[in-house]
Amino acid sequence: MDFTRDEGPDAVAEVVVSLLERESARDYTLWPSLVGSGLPAVALPERFGGDDMGLPEISVLLTELATDAVAVPALPTFGFALLPLIAALPDKVADRVFPAVAEGAVLTAALSEPGAPFVVEPETTAVVEGDTARITGHKVAVPYAAEARWLLIPTNSGLALVDSDAPGLSRIPSPVSGGMPECSVRLEEVAIPVEQLLPGGLADLHRIAVASIGSVADGLLKGALVLTAEHLRTRHQFNRPLAEFQAVAQQIADLYVVSRTLHVAAVSANWALAQPDPSPQHQERIDDDLEVLAYTVTSELPAAMQKCHHLHGGIGVDVTHPMHRYYSQAKDIARWLGGASFRLDRLGARCSST
Repeated sequence: MDFTRDEGPDAVAEVVVSLLERESARDYTLWPSLVGSGLPAVALPERFGGDDMGLPEISVLLTELATDAVAVPALPTFGFALLPLIAALPDKVADRVFPAVAEGAVLTAALSEPGAPFVVEPETTAVVEGDTARITGHKVAVPYAAEARWLLIPTNSGLALVDSDAPGLSRIPSPVSGGMPECSVRLEEVAIPVEQLLPGGLADLHRIAVASIGSVADGLLKGALVLTAEHLRTRHQFNRPLAEFQAVAQQIADLYVVSRTLHVAAVSANWALAQPDPSPQHQERIDDDLEVLAYTVTSELPAAMQKCHHLHGGIGVDVTHPMHRYYSQAKDIARWLGGASFRLDRLGARCSST
């Protein structure tokens, strides 16, 4: 295993860092500038003017954006929807979707149903009638659903790519912790062309989504740790920097250990998933790594963010201070994964089955 990045991910990281140095926005108003930089084309096929890259480059893009707690629809567009669709979309549909993504169209995926995060057996149904498929169901916690042009909907018959303005589709905004909006989505016999119902693909969608969330979590904790360390270095009490107090130094050291652990888990899972190895042993390794990553994110990331807040004192909860953006996004992505207990059960089931 060699986790050393090659020139592709490094080039993507340089573009993202350069963009964030030029732009002050860290919310949805940054999206047009991100689109203008050409970043949406990173994973697109060359025939659509893309760079034909893949998960390694997208994971770096997501991590670098998260390091500044940027709240744009990069995670749902690239990590939840675009990567799973690259190899699955028929040419007729790809000719319509991918050029729109290059121009800034938002994609998202509905990973959860009520009481079922990352639902494995969707209750949402797809009934094929000739050249049409009719989708009926209820999805929750769908990020950027109101802004998306297409939604990827897991059903009992495969993944349905649904136009956001399709009759019978309704979206109800849900409360969130941070700047990434989400909705509950209801579909009442929403009609789509049958070629937009993609058989299978749910397991791959979940794998890529977990890996992408892990990349975001890695960036969030890295950014929050840098922010906290700088605060402790420059904030004084009793004429001494806070960082010189033993209890504070021990806590920031603990945070560093958690950050490095999360980084290794994220890089390992993304690396394994990106390898073109179809052997059963490698597929088992991928799923093991992803379950470890998901549990690490849900159990360690929120607790680490709480400690960062504690070390900031009251300053960290002020909305004019950036710390709250990291904490809010961390809480939301941990919730999307289903929480620590859910992920521990999933991880334990894998351990007990082997």
